[in-house]
Amino acid sequence: MTFTSVAPHRPLVDVPAVMRALRKNAGSPGFALEHVPVPGIGPNDVLIRVKTVGMCGTDLHIYGWDHWAQRRVKPPLTIGHECMGEVAAIGSAVRAVAVGDRVSAEGHLACGVCRLCRTGQAHICEHVEIIGVDTDGAFADYLRIPEENVWKLDPSIPDSWAAVFDPLGNAVHTVMAADVSVKSVVITGVGSIGLMAIPVARAAGAATVFAVDVNPQKLALAARVGADATFSAAQPDLVDDIITRTNGDGVDVLLEMSGSGSAIDSGLAMVRNGGVAALLGIPSDDVEINLAERIIFKGLTVLGINGRRMFETWYQTQSLVTSGRVDLTPIITHELPFEEFDRAFALMRSGEAAKIVLYLTDSR
Repeated sequence: MTFTSVAPHRPLVDVPAVMRALRKNAGSPGFALEHVPVPGIGPNDVLIRVKTVGMCGTDLHIYGWDHWAQRRVKPPLTIGHECMGEVAAIGSAVRAVAVGDRVSAEGHLACGVCRLCRTGQAHICEHVEIIGVDTDGAFADYLRIPEENVWKLDPSIPDSWAAVFDPLGNAVHTVMAADVSVKSVVITGVGSIGLMAIPVARAAGAATVFAVDVNPQKLALAARVGADATFSAAQPDLVDDIITRTNGDGVDVLLEMSGSGSAIDSGLAMVRNGGVAALLGIPSDDVEINLAERIIFKGLTVLGINGRRMFETWYQTQSLVTSGRVDLTPIITHELPFEEFDRAFALMRSGEAAKIVLYLTDSR
């Protein structure tokens, strides 16, 4: 795919005192669009003027106020963690970015001093806070974030693509952790991240990619972005069919993206003995699995995937995009104004949308 450079923007001079923000104010479904103070910044902070945001399944969990959200989120909170924008202001100690830079943001705020942070695993920091989940997030005109969490964007990357580097990074991390090269892969759940995982797996050298979902529209998209075969999750002989297609062994790798208990169970059943299961999807509630039959007796390696490796995955993600190996155009199905967030969540709930981006500025 050919990219054209994005024209540089003039540095922002005036930062207002008040901004719009999408807020979770109570323990009930829905969000409220409100005006709140623009956050101040410390010496190591960057203030991003948010231009475009991506909507995520996590946001839908919080919007619907399911069991996971009730256990994790403490209102009031500005939600959202996928974004891109321009640097509007920097703290006195910031050196790596400048006002006017086009940037995205890593949404995991790591402590920097725990054992995991000190051994290269900051993405699973013992004290991590996630923007839009544990602390105020990106669905606002301005976002405050530490300098070390800012990612400077290649100028060739469109705003809408840059806004969804966070979930694309989830897909990249999942695929790379599972080591899919020259292997058969099944992806259970082809929402936006599952769809992104298909071209990423192709770029990583997967021999065969199968896609499973309940939504025919998503399966059609999966075929369009490179799946060899697609399957309805309701197919009665699904597991047997996929095992037959892999010479009776089962697939080498499961990439579980749905969080559905039944999808996790059937996905594990499809994996050959000694295979790998990489689990990214977040269940809405507890999941019951026969560990003996699905994992222990099969000798599976099970990987829990959380976020992105900081910042190895970001380098991989940007390289995949700028090299043309990953095309997000078919996956970003809707681009809407920020104020139409309720419509956007309705599209997500109905399954009509794959990936939705919202524009906070008139930059489309």
